Amino acid sequence: IVLVSEVMQTVGPQEAKIREMGASEKDVAKLRADALERLIEARLIEGVVARLELYADDSEIDATVASIAQENGLTLEQLYASVVFHGMTRDEYRQQIKRDLERRNVVNAMVGSEVEIEDLDLRLLYDERFGSMPEQAEMVRVRQILVTYGQASKRDPQQACDTASQARKRVVAGEDFAEVAKEVSEVARRDGGDIGWLEVDQLASWMSESLAPLSDGEISEPILLPFGCSVLKLEETRDVTRMSFEDAKPKLMEEVWGRKMEQAYRVWMEDLRAKTYIDRRGYFADAAQLGDVTFPSANPAPTETP
Repeated sequence: IVLVSEVMQTVGPQEAKIREMGASEKDVAKLRADALERLIEARLIEGVVARLELYADDSEIDATVASIAQENGLTLEQLYASVVFHGMTRDEYRQQIKRDLERRNVVNAMVGSEVEIEDLDLRLLYDERFGSMPEQAEMVRVRQILVTYGQASKRDPQQACDTASQARKRVVAGEDFAEVAKEVSEVARRDGGDIGWLEVDQLASWMSESLAPLSDGEISEPILLPFGCSVLKLEETRDVTRMSFEDAKPKLMEEVWGRKMEQAYRVWMEDLRAKTYIDRRGYFADAAQLGDVTFPSANPAPTETP
């Protein structure tokens, strides 16, 4: 059984955000319906885990958490502190890791033997990733703080640039750009404004002109754009040689394997759904298609309907 309250708890923060942006009731209904489907899938996975005893134990969870901390250059306590800062308890985080590991166990057990990787798959992905790259290229890694204006944000250009300017002053005063971006930016917020490695010759003119006078580690003045106000940080500049197929092959295999595993998993999951009795009740029966209907509040009363 999936309760209404579980759906509301899952979508609560995102629902509040899209309502602020003017989302329609149909948009909200679609959001809730999608959440219900994810919860149904989680229940199905739990059933397979129990039936085949594919549980993840504490040692696996500990190892995974330690690996995540190491990859991010954090101690375990720093990682858990970050988790708590973002609104999740330590136990909730470990439960999420457990669910992810058990889902992986199910995927490997049910569809792993069906996945095969051919050389053509790797060649096609290599061409997709590197085919259009020149042999040599200048690359820049950039972080961005973007504050939008217009009807959706209810800001005018001056207000957007004032907010961006204040964010820039905080960075100049010593705050970490990534942390300020997580708080202020409307692009790549989770990644601290990191928009990745970009080829200099492929940059938009406004970005290229703004980055040109900067050295690594420096930040731009606020830049007024047709949709918002931006501050850029040039993290690093690097001359890059296009990777050969042989050098790229291990990563390509990993990505192709992941893609094919996910495709096989989706087919398997749809088959499992088809063999399972699933009864979506009330407005959830057609929530994605409904437009004008009264939905429950995000904080339902204790009496719940499955």
